[in-house]
Amino acid sequence: MVVEKDIVAISIPFSAGVIMAAAWPPGGDALFWTAAGCCLAAAGWLAAAARPGDRTGAFLFLFWTLGVLCQVSAALSVPVRNGPWPPAERALRALLRAIDAAEFAHDDTAALLKALLAGHREGLDRGTVAAFRAAGAAHILALSGLHLGILYGILQGLLAWTGRSRAATAARSILSVGAAAFFLLMTGAPPSLVRAFLFILLGELSRLLPGRRRRPVNIFCAALTLQLACSPGVVRSLGFQLSYLALLGIVLVFPRLEAWYPAGPRPDPLRRLWSGMALTLSCQLFTAPLVWIRFRTFPRFFLLTNLGALPLTEAFLVCALPSLLPGCPACIKNLADGIGQVLLRFLGTIASLSA
Repeated sequence: MVVEKDIVAISIPFSAGVIMAAAWPPGGDALFWTAAGCCLAAAGWLAAAARPGDRTGAFLFLFWTLGVLCQVSAALSVPVRNGPWPPAERALRALLRAIDAAEFAHDDTAALLKALLAGHREGLDRGTVAAFRAAGAAHILALSGLHLGILYGILQGLLAWTGRSRAATAARSILSVGAAAFFLLMTGAPPSLVRAFLFILLGELSRLLPGRRRRPVNIFCAALTLQLACSPGVVRSLGFQLSYLALLGIVLVFPRLEAWYPAGPRPDPLRRLWSGMALTLSCQLFTAPLVWIRFRTFPRFFLLTNLGALPLTEAFLVCALPSLLPGCPACIKNLADGIGQVLLRFLGTIASLSA
């Protein structure tokens, strides 16, 4: 096999083994058996495409067996519950205190910021949470790769002044990965955030290694294999399932949809709009079936919701983070508060249309 395809050939049978062992005994979750069947079909295709004399079949069977053993050993082992890392726990408390001390004009702005940065939704009233769900924006409230990606982008922008030298690139990578890891520990490491962290880690490693191209499919498979190997039981988490399905849509479908509107030599607002639509459609194509199976619901206005809510969420976080610093000008706090209110009103309007 070509070296660059090895990680794909490892990930597919290994994931199939983990999923099948999680669905055992027969008659278990039909969704798991369907997913395992798809993985096995892909593994079979890889084996059939091998050259005569190639040991691909034995290679695939070996990693399928390792996946099964990994899931079984995790199920038989005694779970060890460790408390939160004290420095991360102190940082989380400090963050929550800083949000309260910002004294936004509206209480629900602070509650929204706590939900987006710390995963604390206790301050949001039931109507707001219901509006997010009805509008198809529940993923915005749940800590996921969206939030870590926005914070990662903000940090990269703040460090852009360091230049493009190899030393500067390495320093930015180390700081970015370290900050992402600390945020992961601070928020309790939900599965979707672990996935996002692994993508950042692997992406930065591939950036630093000379002669390596950053292939999204390889990074996807490497992250999936690492997360399942470290925590096989996470395969039952709905957040884990939706996170990887959404990302699979981005990896496989989004580039093709985006290519329907080629980029021109000048900035094109319509292309940016199409890119956002293509991203939303790619994610929904893979996540909507699972959402329907689990909840028997489908947000009718998901396209409008994401085109409006995602830019507003990013703008809100970009403005709200400086508001937490001592001595922040009141105009920035007011701007953050205003964007937060627009986001809440926008989703409330979409939810009312969905009723």
